[in-house]
Amino acid sequence: MFAGRKLLQQTIALYTKFTKIRMVLSSSSGFRVAILQLTVTADKSTNVANAVKRVQQAKLNGCTLAILPECFNSPYNTALFREYSEVIPGGDTCEALSQAAKSNEMYIVGGSIPEICDDKVYNTCTVWDPNGTLIAKHRKVHLFDINIPGGVCFKESDALAAGNTLNTFQLGKFKIGLGICYDIRFPEMATIYRKQGCDMLIYPSAFNMTTGPLHWSLLVRCRAVDNQAFVAVASPARVTDSNYVAWGHSMIVDPWGKILEEASEKDMDLYVNLDFGDRENMRQQIPTENQRRTDLYDTIDLKNKV
Repeated sequence: MFAGRKLLQQTIALYTKFTKIRMVLSSSSGFRVAILQLTVTADKSTNVANAVKRVQQAKLNGCTLAILPECFNSPYNTALFREYSEVIPGGDTCEALSQAAKSNEMYIVGGSIPEICDDKVYNTCTVWDPNGTLIAKHRKVHLFDINIPGGVCFKESDALAAGNTLNTFQLGKFKIGLGICYDIRFPEMATIYRKQGCDMLIYPSAFNMTTGPLHWSLLVRCRAVDNQAFVAVASPARVTDSNYVAWGHSMIVDPWGKILEEASEKDMDLYVNLDFGDRENMRQQIPTENQRRTDLYDTIDLKNKV
């Protein structure tokens, strides 16, 4: 009897705590986000089940949005992408994410998964709203083809086709731009998102043990400061005996370039309260958007004529 009463008291306290968090965020124009740094195995169903479980935990922690890593349902291996690929939105992974978003009444940025379409395989991010509806899809635009002697050699184009669109979605009044991993190295893409009015940029990513220590936090902070927006990156956890070893260190950075939270290399989750009033303050104090010399230079979206 005592144990049951204690559990009830703990549950009430937890509910009260996160009700207060939601009230604070509502009054300060923001929301609570979860970045889920998952361990990816060779078992697709286990990976998906783990993602769903962690989304549920994010909901219990008062989050409105959960972000999964790049290739969270499959090993990051060009030889395996086609084997693990599925149709979007009809595949098993998409059905699980749709149900998780609906049952937990939250937004999910579904990291990325190998997508099969017209016999081509893409590295694709899906976004689901609290009704379980697919509201955005981003295919990785820039394929990760690099060769660093003594470091890493990887060629996504051996197995993947590139996407040809930039993609955003709305979370309430906030507009969010999507990229995947290598996309973050191309500042023009982020600039277009800023011109489209994005408040936040999200890049599910899997940097490696060569580029991760050198460029990971540098690139995230640059994209945040350049575009005066929040930037979130979600990596798989590090598995040292895998074909491709991820750097980990998922993080979220504010518009001032400050790292709000950063994971280690281990399997773990980050829960962060975002206040978009901070972003507005920076944009007013350092008004770069209105100071760009478009009479001398510009960044344009050729496809949509932005």
